[in-house]
This record gives sequence, structure tokens and C-alpha cells, in this order.
Amino acid sequence: MAEKRINLVVEGYPDAQAATKILRYLNFSTETVFNRRGKSRIDEKLAGFNSAARSTGAYWFVLRDMDTDADCAPDLRAKLLPAPAASMCFRVVVRAIESWLLADRETMAAFLAVALAKITGWPEALPNPKQYLIALARTSRRKEICEGMVPREGSGAKEGPEYASLLGQFVDQNWRPEIAAKNSDSLSRCLRSLRAWK
Repeated sequence: MAEKRINLVVEGYPDAQAATKILRYLNFSTETVFNRRGKSRIDEKLAGFNSAARSTGAYWFVLRDMDTDADCAPDLRAKLLPAPAASMCFRVVVRAIESWLLADRETMAAFLAVALAKITGWPEALPNPKQYLIALARTSRRKEICEGMVPREGSGAKEGPEYASLLGQFVDQNWRPEIAAKNSDSLSRCLRSLRAWK
């Protein structure tokens, strides 16, 4: 059987790294990565991606953050894409990709150089996982983490200048989707959905 090649649609760079790592973990390969630069652009094009999946049979994996757009991921998925094609895997992250990354507590603690006890065991309950992660980075014993992930005072930025690249580095080198899935229901459901293609 030929290896399945997946078209990937994500909001940004850390999401692309995480989704690619998930596909690699499941022994899928990536065909094309569409970085939509935000969830609103994904929402605009979602029906088109779904039509492409239905008409061509090509496989599509679309990943979108829930943020505060809904109370639960299944409701948002049903609202945005009520009739997904058989080769469309549309998943909603509760609440942001950072919660999936934080769910691998041991490697995240080591990467940030913070105590394991500081990292929540319930990342999906965080109202703003990104700000939680930046607050952790502020207490890091690694200068690179503090300076790269934390916004500079007075800059007006929401994140540090190397936030995305450092997070991407963590995903590529350290993050373990199979471990993170034990602490993240939406990630566990995502893996289960993708495994249905095997």
C-alpha cells in the first residue's frame, strides 16, 4: 500500500511543527503545508479544502485553535464543517496549540528549565495557554528562553522575538505527541481520528 501523503492546513509556525510531528509519529508524510496565518483565514477556506478532499480523494488535515470561540471543540467543529469528507480530518485544539505542547509536562519543564511542579496537569482548562507558557518562560533558568519567549518591556508585543522559533525547536526535538495525548483529550481525539486512515 502506498504511503498516505497529507495536505496540512494550520494557523502558524508552531502549529505546523506540531501537526507535522503528529503525522510523522503516525507514519504519514506531508504533501503540502498551507500556513493560513490565523484561524479566520482557515474558516474562510475550510469549505473549499473539504470540497477538494471530497472531489479528489486527497487527504487533508486541518488544525485550528478553539480559543474562546466555543465552549467545546465538537460544537465548533460541527458549526464550521458540518459534513466533512471521508479524507478530511478537521480538528480543533482546546484552547490553543500551546495546551497540546504543555501536555508533555516532563519535556516542557526540561526545555523551559523550570520545575515540573509548575506545569499544570490540565492544560486544556487554561483560559489562555499562550500567556501561561510565557509566564513560565519568564521564570526560566535559561537566558535564551527568557529573552526569546518573553516580550520585552515596553515593546507592546504579546510574545518574545524568538517565541515561535523556540517553540518550533521544542516540538521538533523534544515534544512527544503520544505522551501529551494522555493529558489532552482534544489531542487524543485527533490522534484517534488520524489513525482511522491507516
